[in-house]
Amino acid sequence: MAIPAENFPFCTIEPNEARVNVPDERFEWLCQLFKPKSEVSAFLEIHDIAGLVRGAHQGQGLGNSFLSHIRAVDGIFHVLRAFEDPDIIHVDDTVDPVRDLDVITEELRLKDIEFMQNKLEDLEKSMKRSNDKQLKIELECCQKVKAFIEEGKDVRLGDWKAAEVEILNSFQLLTAKPVVYLINMTERDYQRKKNKFLPKIHAWVQEHGGGQMIPFSCVLEKSLSDMPPDEAAKYCEENNVQSALPKIIKTGFSAINLIYFFTAGPDEVKCWQIRRLTKAPQAAGAIHTDFEKGFICAEVMKFDDLKELGTESAVKAAGKYKQEGKTYVVQDADIIFFKFNVSGGGKK
Repeated sequence: MAIPAENFPFCTIEPNEARVNVPDERFEWLCQLFKPKSEVSAFLEIHDIAGLVRGAHQGQGLGNSFLSHIRAVDGIFHVLRAFEDPDIIHVDDTVDPVRDLDVITEELRLKDIEFMQNKLEDLEKSMKRSNDKQLKIELECCQKVKAFIEEGKDVRLGDWKAAEVEILNSFQLLTAKPVVYLINMTERDYQRKKNKFLPKIHAWVQEHGGGQMIPFSCVLEKSLSDMPPDEAAKYCEENNVQSALPKIIKTGFSAINLIYFFTAGPDEVKCWQIRRLTKAPQAAGAIHTDFEKGFICAEVMKFDDLKELGTESAVKAAGKYKQEGKTYVVQDADIIFFKFNVSGGGKK
């Protein structure tokens, strides 16, 4: 995917979007086993959104547009510049990733405070016209959340009740989104696993609720992507280095609370993406709504059992092929065959 990368601020106005496959050796193993006609892996949608500047919540540097793009996503890859190069400008003229972290997180909080203030005003107006108890519950929740953010805290770090979480999810607050910190450094620093900015970035992240940090080198990744696969593998081996992209993709997928189960056979091996803690009927609904409506049971194999024993019949013989009901919580990498009632028909 060709994305503009010019040496001036706000080269990117509209977000660039890409769908990337989630690398998984389990999926590859299943494809080798079944040799299906169709292979469908899990995927992650990435939106490349321009960086924020101080005052973004007030519209500075096209901030309103960029913040609205962030509101629409499920999680944030926070890319930090951790290298110095006089030929590549920085919007603040100097390289200081901790300052950049402070600026961006503050802008996200300020935008959330503005959102919550507007929401409170709307609720107060509605309460004058109605005695709906739900409005009072929402008002109290909004007051609590606004006060929390005004203390300099991100919503994702709060300890919220289930009812509050349900309300919060409808707001798509910027500071409620999970964050993964990507530290962009020179290829040399990445290769030797040393960078002068890393300790300060790590300290900042720990002081602000913790989180995943992944060092990478954009220069290296670009070079590897331009090479044929065999040449890229040889380069990595000779230089004792590897691409960070698989780790970045897997971490991002997990951060937004996604897992997947497999359906597998000679026609197709496919990953079905669901939220963690999804129960069997709702997982069946990811395939087709009829599967959920007429759910009877889920026949489940654990991937590790199939890999160890080699065949479905061997898994059954070992007593590890299970029938699960409506309360079963689907686990990552379950291999599932659903049985369901079709209106006017039998089982599938």
